[in-house]
Amino acid sequence: MKKIKVTEFIRNIIRGRNGAQPDWYLVGLIGFLVLFGLVMLSSAGVAAGWQKFNDSYWYVKHQIIFGLIPGLVLFVILSRLDYYKLKFLAGPLLFISIGLLILVFVPGVGASWGTARSWINVFGFSLQPSEIVKLTYLIYLVSWLSNKEEKHLKDFHQGFLPFIFVLAIITVLMLIQPDTGTMLIIVATSLLVYFVAGGSYWYLAGLSGLGAAGLFLLIKTSAYRAQRLTTFLHPELDPQGIGYHINQALLAVGSGGWLGRGFGHSRQKFAYLPEVCGDSIFAVIAEELGFILSAALVVVFILLFLRALKISQKCPDSFGALLAAGIIIWFTIQAFLNIGAIVAILPLTGITLPFISYGGTSLMVCLAAAGILVNISKQSNG
Repeated sequence: MKKIKVTEFIRNIIRGRNGAQPDWYLVGLIGFLVLFGLVMLSSAGVAAGWQKFNDSYWYVKHQIIFGLIPGLVLFVILSRLDYYKLKFLAGPLLFISIGLLILVFVPGVGASWGTARSWINVFGFSLQPSEIVKLTYLIYLVSWLSNKEEKHLKDFHQGFLPFIFVLAIITVLMLIQPDTGTMLIIVATSLLVYFVAGGSYWYLAGLSGLGAAGLFLLIKTSAYRAQRLTTFLHPELDPQGIGYHINQALLAVGSGGWLGRGFGHSRQKFAYLPEVCGDSIFAVIAEELGFILSAALVVVFILLFLRALKISQKCPDSFGALLAAGIIIWFTIQAFLNIGAIVAILPLTGITLPFISYGGTSLMVCLAAAGILVNISKQSNG
């Protein structure tokens, strides 16, 4: 009886006052990913939490306090608030996006982690602005695109040039940090959303070629990026140096076999696998749960993509349709880049696995974006 009441309470919170029904299948997929992420984080972070903070569950506790709780608040608000109102916040959101990326360079506010200066400290809490920019810039871009007629989008001066100018500002600010992985997600998502909105194929093809050349130039001028590419092509080289991360990840994935070692029984998480709670958490999943359940997680991401794509196609207005498409493109690209890097079909980029990897800002923003997606689903179901 109590379970029924709790379920009904959750339904009423998400449904809102007007009684519009969201896509509960979508809500279920998102809920599964969040809960699964917390469970796996409680296992992956045991050794690192004890070693660094004398608390085996430090990582999962912080994920709940600084990621899940604020994320759920944003999820509920944005799932109930008319998503179309976000369109009128596009201008301020663009300035917020640029301002956040500049803040990381302000002394006393910006904070470094390794070689990247990608965090800011606010009232004793750390935030990663680039994670927030994924959503704020996407809302701005979708608002701008939805106001343009297709013929204007295909025009170089009215469509492509303004699009690429603003994207270039965001890209440069992220390269200076540097945060190449997040930059790739934002650029790829922006290009695909521009394409879905009706942008010119030729301009996109040309820009993709320039982007590939630019990425090649970045690799050639940065020893660290060049080493990462070399390691990707030849992971057996320097296994105790630059190739250590990918080799340990592959060892974890391979040792899991079909059925895994069992939940909590990973060996690589005991100070062997770098970033075990962050971008390497899929390796722990594969080691503990095995190939079958790891593949099932990939299927969940595919089902989420297909469901959100259906919502986008059924949405009655272009703003909602493009926003839903942009959000699910972002989630899918990020998941693909993370998992692809761990299984060595892509270079390591330090990108987290959406809803699952440790990172309070990442989980909070993903839940906020998911709330918007659920909101759009109400119109698609109507």
